Amino acid sequence: MLHRTGHSRTLLVGTLLALLAVLLCTPATPATAEGACRVLAPGASAAAERAVGAACEQVGKGVWYTWGGGHGPQPGATYGQVDPTDPASEHDPERLGFDCSGLVRHAYAQATGSDPLDGVASAQYYTHRAAGRFTAAQGLAPLLPGDLLVWGTSRHLHHIALYLGAGKMVEAKQSGTKLMVSDVRLTAGYHGAVRVDTGPVSGHVFRTWGSGVWTKSEPASAAARVYALPGPTTVRVECQKHAEQVTSDGHTNDAWSYLPDYKAWMTNIYVQGPAWLESVPTCP
Repeated sequence: MLHRTGHSRTLLVGTLLALLAVLLCTPATPATAEGACRVLAPGASAAAERAVGAACEQVGKGVWYTWGGGHGPQPGATYGQVDPTDPASEHDPERLGFDCSGLVRHAYAQATGSDPLDGVASAQYYTHRAAGRFTAAQGLAPLLPGDLLVWGTSRHLHHIALYLGAGKMVEAKQSGTKLMVSDVRLTAGYHGAVRVDTGPVSGHVFRTWGSGVWTKSEPASAAARVYALPGPTTVRVECQKHAEQVTSDGHTNDAWSYLPDYKAWMTNIYVQGPAWLESVPTCP
């Protein structure tokens, strides 16, 4: 009887040791596994869910972050560039991948069959296709999967990611890392979010010209700067008014347009079209 008990104990100890070895040798599932990257909340549009799926597909493939990646003539992964300020980017020219805005561009191109978000993070946040914008103070409560989260200031938004729901996001974070799922960082310069409308564009839409054109908090040249349009940009104009007369680049005009997506004004000098825009109402 004692012999059997000792034998049973030996078998039990052996079994436990074997189980422990299996647990120690089995790799943990990484946070960026394809199964962890998916729509995590209800309520998003079908296009937004497709955008999340397209981004998560790249996560599942183990695609790298590459500085400047994803900004070729067509959406999709491209070889990156060396960022002079980041030593970790030395291998980016050898890797096919995306930077943060390149991933967002690819995701919504796959979702829509077009290229609605070509541009860097600032251009994507200030898109004329915005269905809604949310401030940092609102937190995550109003957000839906597929919404675009941005970090930085109104003048310079330096990072963008896609919200998954449940406090998670999918992002191309930085050189030396692969695309990943992360907790949303609300305390590291988080600026807010935008919801993309992939349907027909509403409102009065115009194209600007020139580069480095500042939008202003008021229709006056001395007013606070809000955001500099990096180059020709498609914008929505809500209304226009006569205000300070401005002379710039050989043109003089006193008409200013209000751009609701920027919550700012710009002189009509840099809006393609007549000095006073046709069909656009006068601001009250």
